Amino acid sequence: MHALKKSRPLRRIVLAGAATVSGMVLLLSLKPHTAPTPASASAKPPAASGGSSPSAGSTAGAEEAFGSATGDTVQTRWGPVQVRVTVQGGRLTDVTAVQYPQDNPRDQEINGYALPQLRREALAAQSARIDAVSGATYTSDGYRQSLQSALDSAGF
Repeated sequence: MHALKKSRPLRRIVLAGAATVSGMVLLLSLKPHTAPTPASASAKPPAASGGSSPSAGSTAGAEEAFGSATGDTVQTRWGPVQVRVTVQGGRLTDVTAVQYPQDNPRDQEINGYALPQLRREALAAQSARIDAVSGATYTSDGYRQSLQSALDSAGF
């Protein structure tokens, strides 16, 4: 006799309930993809400090850029990401993550390996055109956006 015959209605109820619960758990565990967005699109980041910025009428290139600037705070799914850059002699000399997700041990673990790798890539590329770190996609996207904002503020 088949397991789901009408002679065993309780078994059918239990199996249907288990299938429904399993389906709901799988459905609720899906996480929608949302792109990181700047904290405030209208707010301007602080002006470059540590050096003079070229005047509006000047045609100064990246070779003359120097100082430091902090990029926009980018809200990611796991928390805010913000980057500060230092430019000297027309070269990107330092990149520091000012804010990044660190609320729990998993965030600390991920960013412990992702941030140094993102820093190395930014310094090597001398731009915000860097690859995302596997396992830290949201942080990588926020890092790139904040890095570009900081480079723009520094006149790089």
